[in-house]
Amino acid sequence: MGDLEIRCAGLTDIERVLAFWREAAEGTSISDDHDGVARLISRDPEALLLAERDGVLTGSVIAGFDGWRCSAYRLAVHPDFRRQGVAAALMEAAERRFVALGGRRVDAMVLEENDRAHRTWASAGYHREDHWRRWVKPLRDLSRSVRPGSAARPR
Repeated sequence: MGDLEIRCAGLTDIERVLAFWREAAEGTSISDDHDGVARLISRDPEALLLAERDGVLTGSVIAGFDGWRCSAYRLAVHPDFRRQGVAAALMEAAERRFVALGGRRVDAMVLEENDRAHRTWASAGYHREDHWRRWVKPLRDLSRSVRPGSAARPR
């Protein structure tokens, strides 16, 4: 895909990315708002990768690395650009980033009912691990009582 550009998102891309996810991504996340994406970009400016063709946003992936695990989230391709190698190009860029950071394995968050995504990940060499399950807890109620930087630290 010689005409496809992969680049890191900036703060000026936030509203465009959110609109893109509403159209192209499956499911929603508690972090799918301006503040959530701004925190991501501010904390790790190279994590949110965007694919563009002729200035049109065609795909996205969040390639997060916390120093321990490589995590891929929000792999999405606009319906008009699917089956054209956009997802493969995004994941190749994400994997190069992970290798450069010293990552050893990628964990991908994939909706259970998204069969199209299952095929995409499988064709990219990923496999499902049925012995793991994701456990979640929204932190909305706690966020009101915790100040930034006041997380517990070991003594």
